[in-house]
Amino acid sequence: MPLREYLFVFAQAHADFRIPELRSISELYGFTIGLSRYSDPLACEAAVKRPFMILELEEDAHAKLLASRCILIKSVYEFYAQGSTYDELHAANRAVRSRWQQYILDTSFKFTVIGYNHSLSQRWQRNVIESFSYMDFLGKIDMKDPDIVLGCFEDYENDRCPDGARNINGAFRQVYFGRLILEGTARSLIRTFDVKKREYFGNTSMEAEISLLMANQTQASTGKLIYDPFIGTGSMAYTTAYFGALVYGSDIDGRQMRGKGKTPGIIRAASQYGVVSRIMDLCTFDVTHNPWRSGCLFDAIVTDPPYGVRAGAKRLGRKKAREDPQPPQTPRANPDEPYIPPTKPYELSALVIDLILLARYLLKPRGLLVFFLPTVTDSYEALDIISSLCEGMELVANSLQDFGSWGRRLITIRKTVMNDHLPPNFETVPSSTGEDDHVPAHKDFREKYFQGFKGVE
Repeated sequence: MPLREYLFVFAQAHADFRIPELRSISELYGFTIGLSRYSDPLACEAAVKRPFMILELEEDAHAKLLASRCILIKSVYEFYAQGSTYDELHAANRAVRSRWQQYILDTSFKFTVIGYNHSLSQRWQRNVIESFSYMDFLGKIDMKDPDIVLGCFEDYENDRCPDGARNINGAFRQVYFGRLILEGTARSLIRTFDVKKREYFGNTSMEAEISLLMANQTQASTGKLIYDPFIGTGSMAYTTAYFGALVYGSDIDGRQMRGKGKTPGIIRAASQYGVVSRIMDLCTFDVTHNPWRSGCLFDAIVTDPPYGVRAGAKRLGRKKAREDPQPPQTPRANPDEPYIPPTKPYELSALVIDLILLARYLLKPRGLLVFFLPTVTDSYEALDIISSLCEGMELVANSLQDFGSWGRRLITIRKTVMNDHLPPNFETVPSSTGEDDHVPAHKDFREKYFQGFKGVE
């Protein structure tokens, strides 16, 4: 089936996440997205900074699937025409009369005219609508419940002219025109999962929009089994479970999962979202001393490892090895008192390598590992991620959330091997590229952060 062009209108947030989300959801539902207009990396980089993109799909049904699942989509239109002036737009629209002539005779309709980076006056909008009179629509104008909605979008370069004056009507960089297929329905989930309205949350809880984007990267859906090894207060558990997945979570600190109260905090919040039946279990253990005795269990692993800004990563063990012989064990004064094992810091670059090795062991073939990785902006290199990979694990997406001097990258990695692998021993720091002397920007991130990234090259 030949591909048809569609005009996508995106929210102006997390632009770097846009293409990975589209590709992930299209792969989940088994269809492809054409990006022929953005085959040049520079063109693609520029396009994601604007709210409008023209993509190719086989049919309207695929557009509706994307609009109902992708968090960053505001609406999708069947693309008719574009131009740098209205004369160009109308000429292009007349040339594709076959796309819209079926609606001429008896279809109720509504026109909308929207400006990006510029507010359009009612008079200008009316003049724009009247300029489409050559389409000769004979149906009723219905502003409440029309059969079709025709949208015209003026894209202005900035919210002001170069000299600081207000934009002039019509002085846009591009104008687009098309027929509405579906308003994006997934963005309303941001309000549904708003952390401030959640029954249980903590200071490390992930914001709703990001946790939904992470869930889409895992391709969460009914029947899939997903694991979060640093589940904390459960932000990713709720969104992945909402999309139908079964979720298993663990953490070295059980207090994060339990909270205060008889019912564990994660269970209370899951009940709020109606997904408590999809939370399989929550266990307290150190991921480096895990109970997994067989691999290939999970369809995806999603997590936000602690990297030290709000909570530092820890693993079981003593900070300093004993130099003197271990003294003989003596009975505790109160045997009913629980034993609290010693912990030591878990350096981030070692954690990342261990996490990837663990994912290779626990994931099913073609399974996905999705996690956030903080990096220092000035010293980040692509090799930072590549050098952490191991055999059988392939980088799928790397999206930056920029905070200035540092940022965090949403990393998606796929297991490409079919054969089983032994569990990691959590002691070695292998390098799949042979770049043994490469120091990634995220190494000792906690120390760099609290030093204000001073002296970081």
